[in-house]
Amino acid sequence: MKIAMVTGAGTGIGRACAIALSKAGYAVVLAGRRLAALQEAAKSVDGAALCVATDVTDPQSVANLFAETQKKFGRLDVLFNNAGMSAPGINLEDLTPQQWLDVVNVNLSGVFYCTQEAFKIMKSQTPRGGRIINNGSISAQSPRPNSAPYTASKHAITGLTKSTSLDGRKYDIACGQIDIGNAATNMTSRMTGGVPQADGSMQPEPRMDVEDVARSVVFMASLPLDSNVLTMTVMATKMPLVGRG
Repeated sequence: MKIAMVTGAGTGIGRACAIALSKAGYAVVLAGRRLAALQEAAKSVDGAALCVATDVTDPQSVANLFAETQKKFGRLDVLFNNAGMSAPGINLEDLTPQQWLDVVNVNLSGVFYCTQEAFKIMKSQTPRGGRIINNGSISAQSPRPNSAPYTASKHAITGLTKSTSLDGRKYDIACGQIDIGNAATNMTSRMTGGVPQADGSMQPEPRMDVEDVARSVVFMASLPLDSNVLTMTVMATKMPLVGRG
């Protein structure tokens, strides 16, 4: 049996991906801040599941997550670094230092802490190796207005993904990034009523089924370790990313 871990697994993209991975035959570890949300998500999981309340900004909490995973399952084959947050959509100059740090601590440092712990397990297990998938977001390619902390952290994920991919080679650890645009979750519900555009206007944006994201993550996870999707963009076809506007 292969083991997959998903951070931010209690809701939205993380929940959908944890369930999809379980249906693809993985035992799943669901990690997130709220244990009740994880346990509710686990009710829809096929097969074995482990729920661990985790604060990805706390290295000790992350270390506990991976220790519990190893204790229950003995190995880790896939890590989906999905947990993330954003700052209020206010003017760049009005953001507080804490608002900046909150986003960077979750979106970048949290991914790094989880990646470190995954390396420790994956390089030592038999069979050796594994796969790490990072949630980059469309913001890893192009910003929205008033999104400096989120955009900067997601651009940084691209660099971390490439470094992880390079440094993981000697351990048979593959790493790739999925950039997701407008998946239909509670987080994006406001898009149907209009969100700020680069030209200053407010426009509704199309969304896509979150299950399409889940299928994409399962595909990335299912490749043999001698193949890797380094970057994938999956987005609502008509979202305003491609072209001018």
